[in-house]
Amino acid sequence: MKTTEMRSARSSHRSRLAGLGAPGLVGLVGLACLSADTGCLTRPLEPIDTRTTWTAHFKQIKSGVNRIDLLLMLDNSSSMADKQAILAEAVPDLVRGLLGPPCVGNDAKPVANQPASPSDACPAGSAREFEPVLDVHIGIVTSSLGGHGSSTCKYNPKASITSYNNPTLDDHGHLISRADASTPDKALPTYKSQGFLAWDPKQALTPPGEKSLDTTVEKLREMVHGLGEEGCGYESQLESWYRFLIDPEPYQSIALDAKSNVVITGLDQALLDERAAFLRPDSLVAVLMLTDENDCSTREDRFFPVSNDLNYRMPRARQECAKSPDDPCCAPCGFAPAHCSKDAMCDKPTLDPAEDPINLRCFDQKRRYGIDFLYPTDRYTHALLSAQIPRRDGQLVDNPLYPRDPDGTLNARSPETGLVFVAGIVGVPWQDLARQRADGTPDLLFGLDDKGKPSGGFKSASELQARDEKTHGSRWDVILGDPGRGVAPLDPLMIESRVPRTGKNPITGDVLAPPGTSSAGQNAINGHEWNTDASAQNGVSFGDLEYACVFDLKAQDQRDCGTSTGACDCAQADTDGSDNPLCQSPSTGAYGKLQRRAKGYPGVRELEVLKGVGEQGIVASICPAPELDTLARDYGYSPAIGALIDRLKHKLSGQCLTRPLTPKSDGKVSCVVVEARKSVGAAACCDGKARRPVAPEHAEALSEAKADRATAGDDCFCEIEQLGGADLQTCRTDTDLVPVSKGNTPVDGWCYVDQSTGAPSLVDACPSGEKFKVRFVGAGQPGSDAVTFITCAGGN
Repeated sequence: MKTTEMRSARSSHRSRLAGLGAPGLVGLVGLACLSADTGCLTRPLEPIDTRTTWTAHFKQIKSGVNRIDLLLMLDNSSSMADKQAILAEAVPDLVRGLLGPPCVGNDAKPVANQPASPSDACPAGSAREFEPVLDVHIGIVTSSLGGHGSSTCKYNPKASITSYNNPTLDDHGHLISRADASTPDKALPTYKSQGFLAWDPKQALTPPGEKSLDTTVEKLREMVHGLGEEGCGYESQLESWYRFLIDPEPYQSIALDAKSNVVITGLDQALLDERAAFLRPDSLVAVLMLTDENDCSTREDRFFPVSNDLNYRMPRARQECAKSPDDPCCAPCGFAPAHCSKDAMCDKPTLDPAEDPINLRCFDQKRRYGIDFLYPTDRYTHALLSAQIPRRDGQLVDNPLYPRDPDGTLNARSPETGLVFVAGIVGVPWQDLARQRADGTPDLLFGLDDKGKPSGGFKSASELQARDEKTHGSRWDVILGDPGRGVAPLDPLMIESRVPRTGKNPITGDVLAPPGTSSAGQNAINGHEWNTDASAQNGVSFGDLEYACVFDLKAQDQRDCGTSTGACDCAQADTDGSDNPLCQSPSTGAYGKLQRRAKGYPGVRELEVLKGVGEQGIVASICPAPELDTLARDYGYSPAIGALIDRLKHKLSGQCLTRPLTPKSDGKVSCVVVEARKSVGAAACCDGKARRPVAPEHAEALSEAKADRATAGDDCFCEIEQLGGADLQTCRTDTDLVPVSKGNTPVDGWCYVDQSTGAPSLVDACPSGEKFKVRFVGAGQPGSDAVTFITCAGGN
């Protein structure tokens, strides 16, 4: 954010491969604030002579965030086939929850009579859970980036379209809006045919975007269905959103030459054009990944893509790799440093197919091959947090996610504004992420948050990072460990493994059950271990991994793998001895061709990135809790959606002041709030509740507001009234969402609150040392389409 001293600102199984400041103002400062119920100061307000006029000035637009660009990264590989129905249900629900925040009462629960549109007013006695954002771009990219130059997942347009040869194997990191995977050239209607939807209920865009929330949700549902389930089995979940949002020079084409080295040509201008249209410089950016597998983003330089080529025999790792992948002599056979001793294992320098199943090319690479063919995860963490990133040649350039803004004309995002978030609905037991009751039981409805409040849902980033008083470990130690140091997660379910694991879940105490267990639910989290190499084709195992978690599919979503033409995990489960819990009858314990459950594999690399971005990361489970009530808060992916919305809500509902204001003897502070908007209807401009014309003594603050470019076209400038007397005290002490006076009438206006002047809980969410805020209540809430300027003087 930029100070107005310098500039004005504006806020804002089958084989899973399947083919594999103004003059005259003293000490002027400015800030584009992030709340409709708070104000933000970037520097201290020192006491000064009260004869001085206005000394501090900042503004907020709506809730401060007036635009959101939401990018969905959806896994479209065959491993996601059993989750397509849940996916099509979950994503629209996410968007509905984000675009249409409910009106809630003082109990924080939605009221019965919800307004028809997010831009409509709430019923009396309620208020929006957070201020709705009325300008949102919604786009989808998939996990399919082909074979990164290898022959795998490469579409041949001259051949017949099949599961192993189709355009959806490589979506090139572009926005996807196809009507059907079988006819990928047929696109669904999107905003200006640019591949994304534009939520625009105020019809302020040119041309206008989507006005109806229901229509927006239905269009998005169609886009999700159109992804299909025939994408490349070497999923690039991380690289796909990096390619679209951040890559400074996305290539036009990639291939391997005769020596198996990467050859990159051209620049994908079509992708850059899509990015330019989708990604605004002043928006809040949210990336949501939904996938059931670990990331396989292959490095696209030197010879690394050969790891994706099924015609290539992978190297055998030297024996040091099994003991310590960090050992200097851990290398592919034949490539160790000269000082390393001869390794007898390297008499056979390449792995045979049984040792190197095609589904597991991305699994445990350093230990198995002596080299890691994947991009390091800090590539993505760095890209989400840094103003500059490296090009392919290593030269640092400006990060497209954080565009340079030297003169303030863009009010561009910067790493300091914290307006970029990444969420992952990935393979991890929901029990490991859920908040817990006082007795330690995971509870998505009433688990206690870090303040002891029974709020349920998944743990926040700070809660995942917090150290347990008894074990001194964090929840990250449970679900991730420290991959960089070779430290395994404490939950054995989160260990990637081809063979059955042992141990117990450290949160619930559930003991891992071996293959052949008679009950499909012997372990409440993943059923039981299974024989991953049992299923084979032409005598060769595809290879698979043990599950992190499983969950029951609805009856209508279960698949008969004996007749299904799509991807299915139970095609041979009755005869192959796999003991796959996905295929086991809950009543008889027998294995059959009916796939009754879906699974999630440990999403280790995605978790590394989510941990690396700290408070800007949101973690949720691909395996929902067993709940049949579709309206329950713990149904399906509702907790995952809630976790994302809850995190964004804090940004949408504001930041706290960095320093206190000094109240006068009557309890008020020396501030004036000017709200600018376009006049609506025939009503007089400032006739609304808690509004009045700007007083003559505040003319300079009015002039500043009119001169700001953010108010271009606005013709209605009013003061929002500061509360005094009993209403001031109510505003400071009544913690209800809609405070009322002793006469049971709503209190409308604004007041200044800190720990000494009001209820501490009103500033409880503010960071330590910043527990001060301007609270807008009732009709005093700034308009959803208004720009609000707050100008304050120091001293008593």
